Amino acid sequence: MLFTTKWITGLFTEFSGRAEEEVAIDEVTSDSRVKTENGLFVPIIGENFDGHDYVKQAIDNGAVAIMWGKGKSLPAFISPDLPVFYVENTLTALQHLAAGYRDEINPIVVGITGSNGKTTTKDMVAALVKTTYRTHYTKGNFNNHIGLPLTILSMNRNTEMLVLEMGMSNFGEIDLLSRLAKPDYAIITNIGESHIEFLGSRRGIANAKLEITNGLKENGIIIIDGDEDLLMELHKQDNVITCGYNPANDIAIEQVEIELKQTRFKLSGDNVYTIPLLGRHHALNATYAIALADKLAIIPDKRRRALESLEHTSMRFELQKGINDVSIINDAYNASPTSMKAAIEVVKQMEGFKQRILILGDILELGEHSESMHRSVAAKIEHPVTAVFTFGEAAAHIASTVKKKNATINSKHFTTRKELAHELENHLNKDTLLMFKASRGLHFESFIKEIISS
Repeated sequence: MLFTTKWITGLFTEFSGRAEEEVAIDEVTSDSRVKTENGLFVPIIGENFDGHDYVKQAIDNGAVAIMWGKGKSLPAFISPDLPVFYVENTLTALQHLAAGYRDEINPIVVGITGSNGKTTTKDMVAALVKTTYRTHYTKGNFNNHIGLPLTILSMNRNTEMLVLEMGMSNFGEIDLLSRLAKPDYAIITNIGESHIEFLGSRRGIANAKLEITNGLKENGIIIIDGDEDLLMELHKQDNVITCGYNPANDIAIEQVEIELKQTRFKLSGDNVYTIPLLGRHHALNATYAIALADKLAIIPDKRRRALESLEHTSMRFELQKGINDVSIINDAYNASPTSMKAAIEVVKQMEGFKQRILILGDILELGEHSESMHRSVAAKIEHPVTAVFTFGEAAAHIASTVKKKNATINSKHFTTRKELAHELENHLNKDTLLMFKASRGLHFESFIKEIISS
């Protein structure tokens, strides 16, 4: 049980039905299609839908109490015994409920944001803290103004550590999430170019990410990319831990070795770790988790074992095998110029392949910066990359730029999925590495599925 309807009456004073009785609430949901056990249904109003219209389905699927917008008529089929909480705005009410429950349980909270790497860092942090604490953490992409409250409201009452990923696309969004979560620890993985269309510049993106500190508890700790110039202003604060490749960082990465299925890296003090992910950027993400583990007194052996056996969210730089034993790097979940360049660098460092082929798609939400930033990706494409195949609209700038600067690399742009899939059929062999990277909207996982399952 999370709480009872009687507990909810302490947060919302207008209600009907059996609200003041101890009706147990085991789950909170905003999706009427999901079957719940003793659920509280919160109908959200979106651009093209109104959750109030689906209250009967929610009740049929196990809702034993509901929130209800005051401006809406309560349907006649609602039992007079059903606990109903009347609110001005159901989304705001969901967030208020989450804040109240977070205060009730009072776990140690870790908030994680950044342009790239926040989900991988969240997975690493969760893996480390689970070794020592009863831990609840963000699943999937539940990292926005709806998903984060639902994540809070799905933690068990005995939770000791709450790990929350915080996503955003505009100013003010991280501020809201941070004030809801009240983090004890805030991690900023990096400052990239994601959502620059809305935020105007990397400085604007940095300011938006720094909103995570707005809800930070007194004496809270901030863990950052110490190599990022736009975060340099934080270095003078006593509550900041810097991580990175510069030896001046509090935790410095001294050496990185990228192997076929893992990355090994050495920190200052001869601390060596191995992660089942590929790339220098993932070594940095792991270092944020290690910095947190230091503060939480998690012993080094537990850290090493947790990172070595890491279970991470799919489609984030997964190495897979396909038809004719071709090697495939699946990094199709999302993309920014920074993360695409990092992925290309990893491909260049991987040994044992005669062909290293990049399959790259559009990076979305770059606005007026789109062409220049796609062309900037091309600057990283050089030997030992043997080919680059692009798909989409803006990605054409990558292929055309590579073709102009390096005639030895086979550069082609494709306008249909069928043509690209046909080209890939010519490269399916054990001596080839294929790396797929694009924004989520390009659905590059469909290409990978064909190569693996055909």
